[in-house]
Amino acid sequence: QVQLVESGGGSVQPGGSLRLSCAASGRIVSVYAMGWYRQAPGKQRELVAVIRSAGRTNYTDSVKGRFTISRDNAKNTVYLQMNSLKFEDTAAYYCNARIVLAGTYYDYWGQGTQVTVSS
Repeated sequence: QVQLVESGGGSVQPGGSLRLSCAASGRIVSVYAMGWYRQAPGKQRELVAVIRSAGRTNYTDSVKGRFTISRDNAKNTVYLQMNSLKFEDTAAYYCNARIVLAGTYYDYWGQGTQVTVSS
């Protein structure tokens, strides 16, 4: 089983930056993708960014040009660099890992880390 431990959340002013980290542990056979999701109160959880095994990335439109997802395979860690933060970025951010075994997907989730953007 894969465990994901997140860190890096906090409170920042508009226009500020944060860097989220998600460290994976356990037996990792084949990672299809790792991503960051977020959920604000009263809203559905949405995909923020995803990075696939070969390095291909995708971002939700609202964060394009401001957020960057990256990975360090040697450390089994994925990062989310968040720049030019806005009030609407306030949410709980969750790390996700999708593992593929024998053609079947298995999803694992981090505990969540709070990001608050306020003046």
